[in-house]
Amino acid sequence: MKKKKIVTGITMLVLSGLVLAGCSSDNEKSTTSSSSTTTSSTSKTTESSASAGMTLKDGTYKLKELNDNNGYHANFSIVVKDGKISESNFDYLNADGKSKKDDADYNKNMKAKSGISPKEYIEKFNEELVSTQNPSNIEVVTGATHSFHSFQNYAQQLIQAAQSGDTKEIEIDNGATLKDGTYTLKELNDNNGYHAVFSIVVKDGKITESNFDYLNADGKSKKDDADYNKNMKAKSGISPKEYIEKFNEELVSEMAKKDGTPGNIDVVTGATHSFHSFVLYADQLINAAEKGDTKTIEVDNYVEK
Repeated sequence: MKKKKIVTGITMLVLSGLVLAGCSSDNEKSTTSSSSTTTSSTSKTTESSASAGMTLKDGTYKLKELNDNNGYHANFSIVVKDGKISESNFDYLNADGKSKKDDADYNKNMKAKSGISPKEYIEKFNEELVSTQNPSNIEVVTGATHSFHSFQNYAQQLIQAAQSGDTKEIEIDNGATLKDGTYTLKELNDNNGYHAVFSIVVKDGKITESNFDYLNADGKSKKDDADYNKNMKAKSGISPKEYIEKFNEELVSEMAKKDGTPGNIDVVTGATHSFHSFVLYADQLINAAEKGDTKTIEVDNYVEK
C-alpha cells in the first residue's frame, strides 16, 4: 500500500460524558497520550487518575520516516523541559537533508493549488503544538489535511515516548505493505466509565476486520448501554452504537482502496471527538501492521477531571 500522500506513522485521542451534560458535539471529549508496551493492564478509573496521561519526562524525542514520498520524508523532534513541550521541530527533508520549506518551486506550486505552502503549514504545526501541548487540540489546516494527519499522529507518538522517557528514535516504515496478523490497542484509563479498545485483522495485506469499541471495567460495550445511546441520540443525532459500527465499516472500505488512509474517512457528524480518536488509533494500528509488530499498544490516555 504505497502512498502518494504522507499520512501514517508507526505507533500511536477520546471521550467523555455518560450523563451527556455540558459536553461538545459527541460528549466524548478527551485527549490521548500514551506509550506502547506488551503488558496487559486493567483500566484505571477517572476518579483515581484525574491527571492520567499528563506527565512528560524531560529530554529530546525523535522520529523519522524511512521512505521518501515525492522526494521528501518526515523528520520530527520535540524537546520536553520541566514536563512541558518547549520545542517542536517537524519538517520534511529530502535525501540531501534539505527542507521542503526551502524548496521555492514546491512552495509556489502548492500555494497556488492549495492556498498554503509547506513553509506556512509546517511552521504553524510546530507553533500550535508548543502552544496547545496536545496534538488533538490543533485545528486542521485547510489545504494541508494529509500532512496535518501525519503531524498529529507523529506528535502523539513522540508524546507517548516522552511519557515513558524513551529517547530511542522512532522509525516509521511509511508505505510498507501491511503484514498479516491481528493488531491491538487499548486505553489504560476510563473516562466516564469507558475506555477505547481497538483491533484490526490484516489478511493478504489488507484490513479485513476493524473492531473499535468502548468498554467499561466489566468489559461491557458502550453500544449496549441503552440509556447512553438514547441520551446521546437525542442530543447529538447519533448514538455510540451507530457511529462505532460506521467507523469500523468505513475503515475496512477505505483501506481496500489503492491509496486508502484513515484520514480520508468523512467525519461523522455528532461524533467528531470520537472520530478523531478513531482515526489516530487506526493510524497507529496500521503503522504497527507495516512493521508486523503485534504487541498490544497501551495508551495512557489523558483524562480530565
